[in-house]
Amino acid sequence: MIKNFKLLFLVSLTFVACSKNDDVTIDANSSDGLPLTSGSADFSKYVALGDSFTAGFSDNALFIEGQKGAYPNILAQQFALVGGGEFKTPLMADNIGGFVGSSTYTPRFYFDGTGPAVVPGASSTNPTTILTGYFNNMGVTGAKCIHLDYPGYGSSMGNPYFARFASNPMKTIVDDAVEQTPTFFSLWIGGNDVFGYASSGGLNDADITPTATFNSAYNGLITKLTAGDRKGVVANLPYVNTLPMFTTVPTNPIPALPAAQSGPLNQLFSVINQIAAGANQPSRFVTITTDDNNPATTEATNPLLIVDETLVDLSVYIKNALSPTYGVPLATYLGNQYGKARHAKNTSSGRDFILLTASSLIKPPNNIEASAQSPFNARGVSYPLQDNLVLTIDEADKIKTATDAYNVTISTAAANSNLAIFDAKETMRQISTTGITANGFTITSGYVTGGGFSLDGVHPSPRGYALIANEFIKAINTKYGSNMKGVDLGNYRILFPASL
Repeated sequence: MIKNFKLLFLVSLTFVACSKNDDVTIDANSSDGLPLTSGSADFSKYVALGDSFTAGFSDNALFIEGQKGAYPNILAQQFALVGGGEFKTPLMADNIGGFVGSSTYTPRFYFDGTGPAVVPGASSTNPTTILTGYFNNMGVTGAKCIHLDYPGYGSSMGNPYFARFASNPMKTIVDDAVEQTPTFFSLWIGGNDVFGYASSGGLNDADITPTATFNSAYNGLITKLTAGDRKGVVANLPYVNTLPMFTTVPTNPIPALPAAQSGPLNQLFSVINQIAAGANQPSRFVTITTDDNNPATTEATNPLLIVDETLVDLSVYIKNALSPTYGVPLATYLGNQYGKARHAKNTSSGRDFILLTASSLIKPPNNIEASAQSPFNARGVSYPLQDNLVLTIDEADKIKTATDAYNVTISTAAANSNLAIFDAKETMRQISTTGITANGFTITSGYVTGGGFSLDGVHPSPRGYALIANEFIKAINTKYGSNMKGVDLGNYRILFPASL
């Protein structure tokens, strides 16, 4: 009905304009050229709830310019065109990031021409300096779903980012939000409910929030936020292992090895494959490619050697098989080192994800593991990358299962409360595969060069946040009949410079 009305209105404008030999008035700020409207939504008081993405975290820190470019701030600027009011953000004290004297909350990264480097200087943001009044951007770095309604999260024993601007140390994030009597809200939460597990290489299953806990916490938030038939928009969750932190380092970055190195390793790995077959286990190693020393040819690269804790431990079998050749001490050492080792995989049946933090650890000559015995000490080649540097196929599946369950909760809550929903999962899928083209730019998840992500490999760049804001706006327009246009991605930079 609304679309038909807009069409008739456009036709009538055209007729009048032609009869007067005049041009039709076009609103360049709207998505359809018609006068801007908020539709059935009321944006006069907007609050945003979420985690670091909502806060505007970027380049491994929270800082003023990053906060200004947060997607809720961009949304608020668009809402202002259709009746939106003031939007206050609890700004940090500087553009360095981190907290005074903290080794945990450190300054931001910048690109020094070769990779990420830490900006010079020290933070001037003191977490004990409490900001007064209420704030519209309630995004809190590090927050899980349950934390948004957790009393004490803004205390000195809670989260220092929220402690800076909580109205009371025992008040919750959602209560501080609804006490402002908002007319519209956004909620994007749940990434941290699996991110701690993912970023540690899947060390502890307890770092994944149980589905029942997430479901209860999320629905509790929705109940409070939609009281009085309040309108809003929510976002579902992408798979965190599609972020550059997990996709930048390939599973097979090791160049062909000299024959003197590949030969002994192939012999050793062949023996272990035979041991695995004898234990009714699949082969764990592929044949390593040897460099033929011919500059005119290019040999296939080799996969990384990794630890997989789900494997049957073959250490005793390896020790027994190798003792006659290597002697008991070395055979015991090799059994312990390779008992749960295999080569990384990237196949149609599953993929291992190598964390970005492994990048500098596998580059010669800095790839030697000091604690390992030579010549079995080259990380990813003869010394397996440890569990904290790899998300194995099994661990990635656990993340997928949890994320899928969270997304069912989110989509169900949105449908039951008649809310707009931004499909962040699909947007991230496109960014990490084909890329998304808008305003003459193609945004991908390529580290540094893709334009979508900052140097921490997790949080968006300014242009990435602008893209996210535009996708939120599309969802809001669709649900509430508004016709906001969004922002031009060309007006947002890819990376922040060292000096701001």
